[in-house]
Order: sequence, then C-alpha cells, then structure tokens
Amino acid sequence: MAFLDLRKRKHAHAAKRLRDELIVWLTTVSRHGQPQSSPVWFWWDGDVFHLFSQPRRAKLRNIGADPRVSLHLEGGREGDDIVVFEGRARIVRDGEPATSLSGYMKKYRGLIGGYGWTPKGFAADYAVPIVVRPTRVRIS
Repeated sequence: MAFLDLRKRKHAHAAKRLRDELIVWLTTVSRHGQPQSSPVWFWWDGDVFHLFSQPRRAKLRNIGADPRVSLHLEGGREGDDIVVFEGRARIVRDGEPATSLSGYMKKYRGLIGGYGWTPKGFAADYAVPIVVRPTRVRIS
C-alpha cells in the first residue's frame, strides 16, 4: 500500500523531507506503558523505513514487547509541517547490515565518517536492523 500520493503537493513535500532530513523520531512504548522517543537515522525506500540500532537498547526491548510504533519528522518552526507515520516495527534477526543498503549509506556516509566510523565500523556498532511498515500517515 502506497502511503504517499506524490500527485498531492503536501505528500510530495513529505517525500522530499523523507529523502533530505537526517533524523526521524521513533516512538516505542515500554512494557509499563511509558512512551519513549528516540532520534534515529533512517532510510525511507517508498514502502518501509529502515533503521539500525545498537544491540540491547530499550527501543529493541520495547519493539519486542509491542511492535506498534510511530515515526515523525520535526514539525516545522510553527508546527505547520507535520509528517507522522504509525506502523509496525520488526527487528530483523540476522538481517543485512547497513552497508548493504546503498540509499542508507549514501544518505549517511558523510556523518559516518564525520563521527570517526568507517562504514563497516558503523554497521558493526549499529548491527540490529529494524524495518517499520507504515499502517497510517498524517501529513498537514
């Protein structure tokens, strides 16, 4: 199911933001019901979000207990540029490393080097792939 209709101006704008912006906020919920939002690097392939996590992070425990998540971009200075996806996250055990996603690596290669990683080193540190399949989108 396509969530963005690029014929619509706001959807085309959201698609551009998903290509250009470096951070999306991932919100998971702990087993105690506490929402936890984390800024994460992402790659939107037009169908699903690809994220990578360090092992043993709270977001992984939360997704394991409840795969329902939300992802949102910053809302603009006046809150007039809203892009929020709700969806289901899946931890991909033994999944492909970040280096296997050319779009992800192209987007973050400069930051990876700027933080002192090699692509291989980054992929080793952020070794847990997460895929989020949207179920709903809100754009305004």
